[in-house]
Amino acid sequence: MIFSGSRRFVFFAVPKTGTHAIREAMRPHLSESDWEQQLRFGKQLSPLPEIAAVNHGHVSYQQLCSVLGVKVISEFFRFAFVRHPFDRFVSVCAFLARTDPSYEQDPTDWMKRALLRPQFCKRVLVAPQHTLLCDETSNMALDFIGRYESLQADFDTVCDRLALPKATLPHRNRSEHDEYQNLLDDELKDALWQRYQQDFSAFNYAP
Repeated sequence: MIFSGSRRFVFFAVPKTGTHAIREAMRPHLSESDWEQQLRFGKQLSPLPEIAAVNHGHVSYQQLCSVLGVKVISEFFRFAFVRHPFDRFVSVCAFLARTDPSYEQDPTDWMKRALLRPQFCKRVLVAPQHTLLCDETSNMALDFIGRYESLQADFDTVCDRLALPKATLPHRNRSEHDEYQNLLDDELKDALWQRYQQDFSAFNYAP
């Protein structure tokens, strides 16, 4: 997450959607009073104790509102990026299993077994994307939602909205994996469809 009082925006970081590239591009435009929360590259925590206690950078809209209030947040330009649920899940698994030889032996089986583990399913990295971006009535609460599939073009739109100079996004924290179409069999697709059905609907992705 990035909270910029000087630029009047909040960036909500959905896992595995190019968030660290966005962070790196935005940092030169932040003032000393702005803050960021992330733990992947170094460690930056919010000055708000309740947000710092979340202990990762993927703070949800509702979590921030519970601390600052809906009225305050409504005065900021709120944006995030999302990704095709199948593609994002494969990227998350490749990232989490990067030191596990069993993933390389059979990625499809690894992902199926992961979905059977309650602790894995509770991780914010595999949470449905809409849960990070909606209000208490399950409605989208952001002003702009870009797509990973058109990351640069949609980031340019954000820069225009904030009157910032456009910048070419770097590649950061990318997971190495095959295309999801080559890794998901029908059984796994069905399981992911059940888990992420609201994401497909909310962000107009086709399974």
